[in-house]
Amino acid sequence: MCVRSAMKQGSRFITHDMTNNKLFDVIIVGGSYAGLSAAMALGRSLRSVLLIDGGRPWNAQTPHSHNFLTHDGDSPKQVTQNAKAQVLAYPTVKFVAGFAADARKTRNGFSLSTLSGETFEGKKLLFATGLKDIMPPIEGFAKCWGISVLHCPYCHGYEVKDSVVGVLADGDLAVEMCRLIHHWSPKLTLYTNGTSNLTNEQREEIEELPVKIVEKEIASLVNDNGKLQHIVFADSSQADVQALYARPAFEQHCTAPQALGCELTERGFLKVDDFHRATVPGVYAAGDNHSMMRTLSVAVASGTKAGAFLNKDMIDESNQLRKAKKIIQTV
Repeated sequence: MCVRSAMKQGSRFITHDMTNNKLFDVIIVGGSYAGLSAAMALGRSLRSVLLIDGGRPWNAQTPHSHNFLTHDGDSPKQVTQNAKAQVLAYPTVKFVAGFAADARKTRNGFSLSTLSGETFEGKKLLFATGLKDIMPPIEGFAKCWGISVLHCPYCHGYEVKDSVVGVLADGDLAVEMCRLIHHWSPKLTLYTNGTSNLTNEQREEIEELPVKIVEKEIASLVNDNGKLQHIVFADSSQADVQALYARPAFEQHCTAPQALGCELTERGFLKVDDFHRATVPGVYAAGDNHSMMRTLSVAVASGTKAGAFLNKDMIDESNQLRKAKKIIQTV
């Protein structure tokens, strides 16, 4: 969406003129659960906030979210829409639709540009940009992702507890996931998508659960609008499966933090301290981009913490500046 166009939020219209040539206290990149939660914490702290979001959450096709008090069973879209309306009720929080393209350090803080060519200035940057999953080259996998191909038993395990379930993994990850998923689904099979890398010890542990191991290459996931029906293997044989757990590879959804010099962990998450500070001063992170706990409730909590810690840092900086000016005046 073009930032120049007017965007209606409830009864308010937000236009580019309202955000142009203004130094915000905080620019938040990413307007899903963590970003919205941080914006609320900062808005309630009387901070001027610009929230930038492109409207492409990673769980866009997930029909229901779970394990979040008062919202159990709601659609992710519904939760986001309600949250956005509540956040934008705070007059110091502004919203623009767009995708972050580049971020640079400036004298006053940071400059952030969008793909549409707009540039905004902020004293601090908070990235709540999530992760981008890299789908394996299996026909039907992407269409089932978030519907019947699942990443988290805490989010979806209860709903498929009586189903025929599979795990798509190999090696250490296969052992970890079979231990975890078997608690929810005793009718469990491990699919390694070809000859496995399991050690004898790992194989014995998995089979003792007991979990059957199938080492055939997977050709496709036959589904009905994302609802898995069966797996088709390269040898044309099939296996009836109603849900499949998988943890595909991922990368950062937004590379602007790395362009600023922010470090990543060995596993590819943004490196932050206990106060959500990234390794570049003035840059913060919240949500999935820095945590392996990819659940809605954890993302919301992460955003609240990041917003509160960020506000505290700005208070401390103001106090330090005031003390420095006082010293200069007495010299």
